Amino acid sequence: MKEVKKVALLTAGGLAPCLSSAIGALISRYTEAAPDIEIICYIGGYKGLLLGESIAVTDEIRKNAKVLYKHGGSPIGNSRVKLTNVKDCEKRGLVQAGENPLEVAASQLIKDGVDVLHTIGGDDTNTTAADLAAYLAKNDYALTVVGLPKTIDNDIFPIRQSLGAWTAAEEGAKYFSNVVAEHNANPRMLIIHEVMGRNCGWLTAYTAKVYHEKLEELDFLPQIGLSKERKDVHAIFVPEMAIDIQAEAARLKKVMDEIDNVNIFISEGAGVEEIVKEMEAVGETVLRDAFGHIKLDAVNPGAWFGKQFASLLDAEKVLIQKSGYYSRAAPSNAADLELIKKFADKAVECALNGVSGVIGEDDDRGNELRAIEFPRIAGGKPFDIDVPWFNELLRDIGQPKNSKVVTSH
Repeated sequence: MKEVKKVALLTAGGLAPCLSSAIGALISRYTEAAPDIEIICYIGGYKGLLLGESIAVTDEIRKNAKVLYKHGGSPIGNSRVKLTNVKDCEKRGLVQAGENPLEVAASQLIKDGVDVLHTIGGDDTNTTAADLAAYLAKNDYALTVVGLPKTIDNDIFPIRQSLGAWTAAEEGAKYFSNVVAEHNANPRMLIIHEVMGRNCGWLTAYTAKVYHEKLEELDFLPQIGLSKERKDVHAIFVPEMAIDIQAEAARLKKVMDEIDNVNIFISEGAGVEEIVKEMEAVGETVLRDAFGHIKLDAVNPGAWFGKQFASLLDAEKVLIQKSGYYSRAAPSNAADLELIKKFADKAVECALNGVSGVIGEDDDRGNELRAIEFPRIAGGKPFDIDVPWFNELLRDIGQPKNSKVVTSH
């Protein structure tokens, strides 16, 4: 086993309420367990690695690493770069024409003398790291790669709970607790809360759960119009659940007629297939990122659902609000910080023992905390709509589950 002399960290992909804390936790743990190991941080994720841009972790940074627990975002910066997408790397000026990004990144790691690379990101970030490690192995360079699973969608196979997701749900609920006051700003108000979640509805569902439970802690005065019913969630739409728009409209029309407003939580990935079909049918180009993912801000599911339900509910005004950028840039809450520290401790242990993989509680091995093998890491893990807490939530708001999909309008 190669002696570890130098470690590098990078964060990549979208933000999550765990990046700053994860950097702080890794630095703190290395300082405790192996203070002689040199640490650098690549600036802007794989972009910084390709360009050779890094920050040395000084004694001052080590001493104050816990300051990072109090902040959101990533102090070392993020980017969305796929090392196997040569054309995109060339277009962005990250490599010269004819260069192989994997080779450029590998050469930089060799030049910097890095023995361990810690990647903090989602499935794309960590599978890219696996590509890099495999390339280096073929070229007789031993690099240990230990990832930490970051995604507020909580959709990485086979990881039970990804870092930052609990905080994002809590922050999304906090966001809506102010937005919902708009329900009495106009008669027959339809409020749509669009929550992040490309293929997985966990964040939307859990945000609704946290918000719904927070309402139970409040006092109300319905005699003057301040009622729990008007502030509550009335519908939750996630990618894993078929949506009968006509049936839901009939149910929600009764709510609108009775209390004068309707509040809907939707996942940004809900209904995307239908929206894309509509766009392509009229000749519109659907934009995609370097990984081939549809750019959801261009598709705008919240606006699409607002359009469908506005006329069906006889809404006088529609308000569409997105909590994603608010929630994903928050500092870690207490529950996430505890999980981050536990994962970081395991990450350092694995790194020092030369064990590569993504740290997580393995769904397939009794939720054992371990370095999960890179080939087993994948995105798009669906939300289990049969979990008891979600079924209880749907019962509370009077919404049926798994109705026949109807997309005509």
